[in-house]
Amino acid sequence: MVIGDGVLTPAISVFSAVSGLELSMSKEQHRYVEVPVACVILIFLFALQHYGTHRVGFLFAPVVIVWLLCISSIGLYNIFYWNPHVYQALSPYYMYKFLKKTQRGGWMSLGGILLCMTGSEAMFADLGHFSQLSIQIAFTFVVYPSLILAYMGQAAYLSKHHIIESDYRIGFYESVPEKLRWPVLAIAILAAVVGSQAIITGTFSIIKQCSALGCFPRVKIVHTSSKIHGQIYIPEINWTLMLLCLAVTIGFRDTKSMGNASGLAVITVMLVTTCLMSLVIVLCWHKNIFLAICFILFFGSIEALYFSASLIKFREGAWVPIALSFIFLMVMYVWHYGTFKKYEFDVQNKVSINWLLSLGPTLGIVRVRGIGLIHTELVSGIPAIFSHFVTNLPAFHQVVVFLCIKSVPVPHVRPDERFLVGRVGPKEYRLYRCIARYGYRDVHKDDMEFEKDLVCSIAEFIRSDKPESNIRLEKLEDDEKLTVVGTSSSNLDGIRLSVDEADFAEIASTSELKEIRPTTEKVRKRVRFVVPESPRIDRDAVDELQELMEAREAGMAFILGHSYVKAKRGSSLMKKLVINFGYDFLRRNFRGPSHALSIPHASTLEVGMVYHV
Repeated sequence: MVIGDGVLTPAISVFSAVSGLELSMSKEQHRYVEVPVACVILIFLFALQHYGTHRVGFLFAPVVIVWLLCISSIGLYNIFYWNPHVYQALSPYYMYKFLKKTQRGGWMSLGGILLCMTGSEAMFADLGHFSQLSIQIAFTFVVYPSLILAYMGQAAYLSKHHIIESDYRIGFYESVPEKLRWPVLAIAILAAVVGSQAIITGTFSIIKQCSALGCFPRVKIVHTSSKIHGQIYIPEINWTLMLLCLAVTIGFRDTKSMGNASGLAVITVMLVTTCLMSLVIVLCWHKNIFLAICFILFFGSIEALYFSASLIKFREGAWVPIALSFIFLMVMYVWHYGTFKKYEFDVQNKVSINWLLSLGPTLGIVRVRGIGLIHTELVSGIPAIFSHFVTNLPAFHQVVVFLCIKSVPVPHVRPDERFLVGRVGPKEYRLYRCIARYGYRDVHKDDMEFEKDLVCSIAEFIRSDKPESNIRLEKLEDDEKLTVVGTSSSNLDGIRLSVDEADFAEIASTSELKEIRPTTEKVRKRVRFVVPESPRIDRDAVDELQELMEAREAGMAFILGHSYVKAKRGSSLMKKLVINFGYDFLRRNFRGPSHALSIPHASTLEVGMVYHV
């Protein structure tokens, strides 16, 4: 419903602001001007999104302050000019009297009153930009009093003009003094753009969170600020929202229908939030369950009243948020179900270390020169794709690296903490695990630079892999110990990689270097490790470094798992439709794993594997 609200709020905000044009032109002209102007403003609004909130945010505060001062001033003018006694309407007694007198008609009108609070449900999105205290102060002392004065001013105007018959709807712009209508129209349009920004950002935030939880297909997430994690931009969602906004604006061409749709979306979000809040009171805050029941009865009964009034308007526009939410719900359910079943298969088919040890150092196959880089989502254990490969092919590389690229929720990972490196099995197996960690603002290096850093990090791990070494360790499950290793540029005292075509005798300058040069002479590309002279390296480490150097000379192959998820035999028709068609369609048409985008295609080998779930 929040995503649906992200479609409706910009549409109704901009359209209602532009509707002020109706008072300055004839009804025939207004009909042909209002919709095109609203569409142009919406396109402009969504085109601005890729700049990020912080780039255009400096305009937001002045616009909102001017708008609040404008509506509160006009409200005060109308109160004193038309009906100073309107302040009495703040008493809840008149609400009770209104509902008692109008009964069913008054209850049905509650759906329209919801427009007074639309946008307040988007305040959670602002928590990515501001503190809780700043939002509370701004709302309590600035926003709320301004809105109350504006609505009281309109009520004062209507109390004297409700019997006047007009071709136009009696709205906000009629209560504005005639000389101020054009300036107010300009400020209203700017305020509508700023107001729409909050719900658009909220939509981006909720989709990012759903994607991280495996509940939404992968999308490109651009972090527009290096300081504030919450400021993001999602191109695919941005343009989808824009198209849906334009469709709603052109399709309805009427604020009443848009208001019915927006009202239902807002009250549904509030009602669901109230229900979830009662769970938070019990499960997270550990308060008495009686308090949670009182909370949901008090707020839930009020919201249920508004919800039922909005539902009556189903055929008059309220069907739109229900249709949008149903579509997004189906996409999210299908993706989450398929992802969960795939992960379940991975865990059940994860290869144990005992299977690896039973194969011996050669893994029961021919080990050829080169480095095999296997991309995996697992940070521990051996992926099923590796056993699938060695079971079906008679040869594999002499050095195998299980590479896992992880994004962590910090702006930047320091270069000296980039890699976590460890062994999989005994030394002689030449199997390594490497976890490369990137912050959300880190720029991924080009392929050659990354390969160089990766090989250097493994070489540095081999050199410092001693029980008495004073190095940082991180322990994972399966008793795997990983060493924190930096990039070659950050570790000036560590091993560095040199690739050239010169003779080693001409460039070797340290005693350690001469010990670990490759024995093969007839190679096109020469690789050497420049090793610090102290401390001394033991013979086993020298042999291991030499083998790694020879493997790097022979080249590096990138092995990617390409999984095909299929429903197993005997599955129900619904499961087959969800997995074989729904999930497969989403997997093919949405973004793949992020690490697969920057790999050289010439060195890539995709290993296909069918997952019967």
